[in-house]
Amino acid sequence: MSSEKIALGADHAGFRLKEQLRDYLNNKGYSVEDLGTHSDESADYPDFAAQVSRQVVEGKAQFGVLVCGSGLGMAMAANKIPGIRAATCTDTVAASLSRAHNNANVLALGGRLLDDPTARSILDVWLS
Repeated sequence: MSSEKIALGADHAGFRLKEQLRDYLNNKGYSVEDLGTHSDESADYPDFAAQVSRQVVEGKAQFGVLVCGSGLGMAMAANKIPGIRAATCTDTVAASLSRAHNNANVLALGGRLLDDPTARSILDVWLS
């Protein structure tokens, strides 16, 4: 069990995967702040990237996880916030390297590119 807090956000393209990851993280004992979106209706990814990033920068969450269609837009938007080091990861090697060598504090995932088991594996490695 972990006491770390994770800020979680997604746009409409990442909504389904975000919901899966929220439940997965809760079951693993993480405290999760779900900042939305809360449906698959069209939503602007930069809004959610900013909300999650602010939680991390302000110390209200240790890490952030963002999900959009590819993960790329979320990472670009998050990286505009001073103090954020967001990495888009598509496999466990990238996840490991982004933490070990780049000290990433926000993980960006592609809801249209990753299936649930792959996303969970990436998240597990990234958080470890």
